[in-house]
Amino acid sequence: MAKKDKDLDAETQALLEWCAEVEALLVAAGATPREAQEHIEEQAEWYTDQFYDGLTPEEAAKAALND
Repeated sequence: MAKKDKDLDAETQALLEWCAEVEALLVAAGATPREAQEHIEEQAEWYTDQFYDGLTPEEAAKAALND
């Protein structure tokens, strides 16, 4: 899980924690931790949209794996 940072607002912290959950799911599906992190970084805008659209980390990971 992402380390809590007092400089981050609650919404940003929630997004980072959500992404950490997605990352763990991608790793569980077979990606290396580095691959999962790089994928999320490269697709940051898409993942941010999924977060704000209300998808669960499980739904976002499944959508990413099906692409």
